[in-house]
Amino acid sequence: MDHILIADDDAGIRGMLRDFLEDEGFSVEETDDSDQVVAAIRGDDPPILVLMDVRMPKKTGIDVLRELSEDQGSQLPIIIMTAYGSASLAIQAMQLGAYDYVTKPFDLDEVLITIRRFIEHHRLLQRVAQSGATRGDHDPNEYIIGNSSAMQEVYKIVGRVAASDATVLIAGETGTGKELVATVIHRNSGYSGGPMIKVNCAALPETLLESELFGHEKGAFTGAINQRKGRFEMAHKGTIFLDEVGEMTLATQKKLLRVLQEREFERVGGSITVKVDTRVIAATNKVLSQEVSDGRFRQDLYYRLNVIAIYLPPLRERKEDIPLLVEHFLNKHRYSSSSAPTRISTSAIQRLMEHDWPGNVRELENIMERAIVLSQGSIITDEHISFSSSADGHIIDIAQRVRNHSTLRDVQQEVEKQMLIEALKQCDGDQVAAADAIGLELREFQQRLSDYGRHSNLPTEVAL
Repeated sequence: MDHILIADDDAGIRGMLRDFLEDEGFSVEETDDSDQVVAAIRGDDPPILVLMDVRMPKKTGIDVLRELSEDQGSQLPIIIMTAYGSASLAIQAMQLGAYDYVTKPFDLDEVLITIRRFIEHHRLLQRVAQSGATRGDHDPNEYIIGNSSAMQEVYKIVGRVAASDATVLIAGETGTGKELVATVIHRNSGYSGGPMIKVNCAALPETLLESELFGHEKGAFTGAINQRKGRFEMAHKGTIFLDEVGEMTLATQKKLLRVLQEREFERVGGSITVKVDTRVIAATNKVLSQEVSDGRFRQDLYYRLNVIAIYLPPLRERKEDIPLLVEHFLNKHRYSSSSAPTRISTSAIQRLMEHDWPGNVRELENIMERAIVLSQGSIITDEHISFSSSADGHIIDIAQRVRNHSTLRDVQQEVEKQMLIEALKQCDGDQVAAADAIGLELREFQQRLSDYGRHSNLPTEVAL
């Protein structure tokens, strides 16, 4: 049974809340002493949640939050109760780590909704944390890492929306972990029993993307020798993840809009309406509101996708998470299957903390994987940490311009070929690292490299 502590100097309010919450199945304790709130949260068996009045004897609720935030982190299991009109206090409480606030006089149903929302959020965080320690049915490497205030905000939103059916739009630079967040949402949603189907909208030309999304009938076009289900149909009773949705052409956007509105579509070349029940999660490294202003993205589709928005901060804005991420990658990328995790020196960690991370978490993982190999699984020192050279930075700049273009196929082939060549040279022929450096999936990178090797004068030292 979930245990809740009510902290208020008004015995009448405490009694009312206690009776109400006990009727809802909670175990409830009361106090009018702010010091007892601090002691309870710091204790061995803390309550799952504290409902605390902002005006308390001895110490105010703000004083309690400030004291607890020093040793408990930026997210506290506290919902502040404040008088109607005390907006500034409510904002200050949230900044100091309170989960949420409710205003007096109470709407008890609103209080209950806020409490249950917190509990869903709390349990989601527990599942995410436990997935890193136990293998279970899922890949232990697929969980979100970070204790920074920026990531706590991400956890808070994920905890609130995961169990709903709402469409989610995840925004953030390349390499920040958008697909990982989508996976966590799916696994904690009502659609977790179904498949999670992923589509990279930037990797396919318009003619293929429509068929990939909606499927096609036999004879719909040259080469369509059989009926084929599309990704939406495959995601029935599950989740479809539309990665880089900002790369879609306006024509495909129009067809996607209909699916979001009506939950139905026709396969390419077909006339039979197919109905689907699937959750949609989209991701983009573009600012879609600006794309709308520039006429490259439909406003109505933007509103349909942007029901719940999650912004993933770049690594340079949450550097305090680097040690945790490093520890994770040292465990994930062991020198051999029988090796213990590689260790890392303090000076090497400091060097990582000073880097700007244009490639974000993906870049950090690549650097750590390389350092583990160079150190032969022993101790990673400064000499094993190799950042992008100026040429590598040029690769990233080119890749960003490519991604900001309407589609990859609009970029001149010569520019793309040189980008592939330069990436391989700077990564010493490591195709995985080169693909990551320019933001391509390995299979797509190898296919493009193979095409240029057959049809262009690609230097033999970098050809497949």
